[in-house]
Amino acid sequence: MQQRSIAGVTVSAIGLGGMPMSIEGRPHRERSIATIHASLDAGVTFIDTADAYHRDANEVGHNESLIAEALASHSGGKDVLVATKGGHLRPGDGSWTQNGRPDYLKEAAKASAQRLGVESIGLYQFHRPDPDVPYAESVGALKELLDEGVIQHAGISNADIAQIDEANEVLGGKLASVQNQFSPAFLSSRDELKHCAEIGVAFLPWSPFGGIKKAGDFGSDHSAFQEVADARGVSPHQVALAWHLAQAPVVVPIPGASRPESAKNSAEAADLELTDDELQTIESGLDA
Repeated sequence: MQQRSIAGVTVSAIGLGGMPMSIEGRPHRERSIATIHASLDAGVTFIDTADAYHRDANEVGHNESLIAEALASHSGGKDVLVATKGGHLRPGDGSWTQNGRPDYLKEAAKASAQRLGVESIGLYQFHRPDPDVPYAESVGALKELLDEGVIQHAGISNADIAQIDEANEVLGGKLASVQNQFSPAFLSSRDELKHCAEIGVAFLPWSPFGGIKKAGDFGSDHSAFQEVADARGVSPHQVALAWHLAQAPVVVPIPGASRPESAKNSAEAADLELTDDELQTIESGLDA
C-alpha cells in the first residue's frame, strides 16, 4: 500500500475514520471490530477518532474505546497511529457544542489516553475552534500536552489559513496536521489544503465522500467519478480517494466505514493512480 507521512511518522496513504461506528445508526460492536480488523488486514495504519464520537450523553469516548479494543485484539494493532480529538462535545440532545478552555482540553486528552490504553497519544487534535476562547490559548494547551509527553504530535481541525499559521506559531513550528472537511461536494477547504502542502503539514480530509448520508449515492451524484470508475473497473469511491491523494503529497483521506467490505474497498484506493486525463475529466466535472 502507498504510504505517506504525518510529522515524520509513516502511515498508510488512506486512513480509517471511526465516527460511523459510534454515532446514530451504528452497527453492533462485533461488526465494528470486524470493520477495523478488515482495514488493518488491508494495510491501513492510520485511524481517526474523537472523544465526541458517541451517540448517548453517558458514553463519551465510545469510539476511542472501540478502537482500543479492536487494536488490542489484532496482531497489527501495535503498528497503527491513532489520531483523536478534543474540544467538541455532544450533550446527548443531538447538538454539538465547543469547549476550547485549556484546562478542559488537557483533562480531555488525558481521559482519551486512558480510553485508548496508551501512555502518550500519537496525534491529538483540537477538534473545533471555540468562539469564547482565544484560539492561541486553546492551542497552547496542546503545546503543554506535548511538553508533558501526554501527546506525541499536535494538530488542529476545522481551521482556516490564519488559524493554521497561528497554531503552527504557538506550537513552535511543530503543527503536525490539519483535519478539515474536503470532498467533491465541499471544495471550500482547497486553499487550506494547498497551504498545508506549502508548509509541509499533513492535511486529513474528513467526509471525503460528502458525508455519511451521501456516501451511498456518490457515483450518481458525481458522474465524472463514475465515468472514470467504470473505465477502470473500480468503485467511484476508490476514484474519489485517488483524486484526494492526487491533490498533494501531504493529503491522507480518512473515509469512515461501518462494514468490513467498505473499509477494504477504501483501503485499496491507496494504490490507484489516476492519469492526467482522468484528473482533467474529474476536475471538469467539478467545475460544471
